[in-house]
Amino acid sequence: MTQENDPVEGTPLITPSSIEHPLFDASVEAVRSVYDPEIPVNIYDLGLIYTIDINDENEVNVIMTLTAPGCPVAGEMPGWVQEAISGVAGVKTVDVALVWEPPWGMEMMSDEARLELGFM
Repeated sequence: MTQENDPVEGTPLITPSSIEHPLFDASVEAVRSVYDPEIPVNIYDLGLIYTIDINDENEVNVIMTLTAPGCPVAGEMPGWVQEAISGVAGVKTVDVALVWEPPWGMEMMSDEARLELGFM
């Protein structure tokens, strides 16, 4: 018996991003300007940004996580992301949601982040 909130088999755990949207690349570059103060790698390459969804009205919805729920900047980092993407020309609004599922893991880091942190 499944519950109403259980994911349907085959449904991605992370909603896909709007990679084809003209503002996607600029939004990613904006997010790459945001760093976790404790880790010398930007939060995009750390794998903390799960989804950047941009609709036809140029409204951006970001789903992100943190390395741990007890992160000292948990209350501030979503605002930093919102501020960074708000500066992209053409973006109308930015909404950032902080989630804990699926939990972040080191496998979510880009190769660049792994190299920077000495894991490669």
